[in-house]
Amino acid sequence: MLQKIHRTNAEWRSLLTPEQYHVLREKGTEAPFSCAWDKRGEGTYHCTGCDLPLFASQTKFESGTGWPSYFNPVEKENVEEISDTSHGMRRTEVVCGQCGSHLGHVFPDGPPPTGKRYCINSVSLTFRTHDE
Repeated sequence: MLQKIHRTNAEWRSLLTPEQYHVLREKGTEAPFSCAWDKRGEGTYHCTGCDLPLFASQTKFESGTGWPSYFNPVEKENVEEISDTSHGMRRTEVVCGQCGSHLGHVFPDGPPPTGKRYCINSVSLTFRTHDE
């Protein structure tokens, strides 16, 4: 069971850049193809808000959407899926299971074995190689 993290807005603002705060705490979306990094190799993508491991590099794939995409989280409990009907659409929002930060959305059009596409804002993630 994950230990939930609760912070005030002021605490979040002191820990995150303005762009990170907008995406993680205000459910914003970065522009497509504006990825904040181009990390490759073996490693794990962690939540920028609390450092929880979210996605393994082996689950990353090129979706052509302009956002980093993964077909499975490291652990099911590390991400929460929430119904999102904002902007006149029906989607499933993905948030960090530990700190509740907005990560992106999950769609049912990913590759095997899950058929899921976790479409995640790059500013929501921090990459760590297995050596770190």
